[in-house]
Amino acid sequence: MPILIVDLDDTLLKSDMLFETFWNSVSTKWTNVFMAVSAALGGKARLKRWLVDHSFVDVSTLPYNQDVLQYIKDWRAKGGQTALVSASDEKVTKEIAEHLGLFDETHGSNGEANLKGITKANFLRERFGENGFAYVGDSHADLSVWREASDIITINASTSLKRKVEEIGTALHIGTAKADTKSYVKALRPHQWLKNCLVFIPILASQSFSVQNIFSAIAAFVAFSLIASSVYITNDLLDLSADRSHPRKRSRPFASGSIPLSHGTLLSIGLLCAGFLVSLQLGTTFLAVMVLYLTVTFAYSLDLKRRVIIDICVLAGLYTLRIIAGGAATQIPLSVWLLAFSIFFFFSLAAIKRQAELVDLKNRNELAATGRGYHVDDLNLMSQISISSGFLSVLVMALYVNSPAILVLYKSPIALWGICPILLYWITKMVMVTQRGQMHDDPLVFAVTDRASQVCFGLILLIVVGGAII
Repeated sequence: MPILIVDLDDTLLKSDMLFETFWNSVSTKWTNVFMAVSAALGGKARLKRWLVDHSFVDVSTLPYNQDVLQYIKDWRAKGGQTALVSASDEKVTKEIAEHLGLFDETHGSNGEANLKGITKANFLRERFGENGFAYVGDSHADLSVWREASDIITINASTSLKRKVEEIGTALHIGTAKADTKSYVKALRPHQWLKNCLVFIPILASQSFSVQNIFSAIAAFVAFSLIASSVYITNDLLDLSADRSHPRKRSRPFASGSIPLSHGTLLSIGLLCAGFLVSLQLGTTFLAVMVLYLTVTFAYSLDLKRRVIIDICVLAGLYTLRIIAGGAATQIPLSVWLLAFSIFFFFSLAAIKRQAELVDLKNRNELAATGRGYHVDDLNLMSQISISSGFLSVLVMALYVNSPAILVLYKSPIALWGICPILLYWITKMVMVTQRGQMHDDPLVFAVTDRASQVCFGLILLIVVGGAII
């Protein structure tokens, strides 16, 4: 019975260890991007060794292909031997083999030679050619290996790959290649684009509803959505380890392996370029705001999100930056009242977001959040920050309603006093819902789907419209 040779990347794993180790190393230290580029100059094998040495990937949480695992187990049950042979570095290949306990041998790239394509085919022919070997692979790079194999097994092969493989000999095809459109859409997080509606606030606040302003705000919304989706994808790639240890986030497309990490990397770059192309059409001020947004979000992803309180300040600032971007796109000056309200209001929402995470930790009997600087003991303080900052935003609203500036925009400014009690109720309810463990990961997304929040927003809209025209 021939030995069963199994490939690792996108075969045994629904992932690629080159990208796993790259994003893990960058999440640990962002300057590793430049170090990795330097290591790549020495060849792909040397890059893989450098990435393995400067990363820590928990192999127990990796997304394994269950069909392949079952095939290996069935092969061993029949008395056959198995080997894991991969272009991934031999250090991580051995670690995965030890974790699974299903292989008699393991081989991988050694820092000098990249065990892929013809190099792998020659290695397998020399080592196992005498008795023959069955090979499980997934890509066109494996064609040279299948030409040397006695048994051909493909995993999730495309139609073109199947056709080429069958020109070599009879093959067993496990799974089929299919584009999981839903996963790609999910990775973009379109529900998070709701935040980008904040770019329309300057138009609404100033009541400047010209066609030019509306089109400029729409373009700003599109640019923000494209760049934000690029950032979300990058965050998911950086947070792979933390997501896989989370009961809900482990189902995210990249953490679960439903989208290749290579696709995520290219998608992130493509969305970023498209977003900046749109931004260029809105002027240098808007472009500068978008560059600032991207810089701050990357700083947040790579470092600031681990820093207590600073992370909340950054989140609140990113919300407010969307309003500033709307003003830059439409060239509408922003009032101090609007900016002050935004800072306190969004600081409250950011604190609620962290409060929700701490409540979740408490319910799971864990003490600290992975990749965060908070402990469950901080829960009471975080809830106090949430509600006090929210109430301060209501105070700013009350002062604005009583200021001379409001007389320019509203015929009946006294009607706007009705907004204050509604906001007091809504903020208190949000904090209470969060404390009970019923809050979504993002408070704004929760607010859009929550009936009480919808009623509150509807009433506020009626009050604003009524105050302006009556």
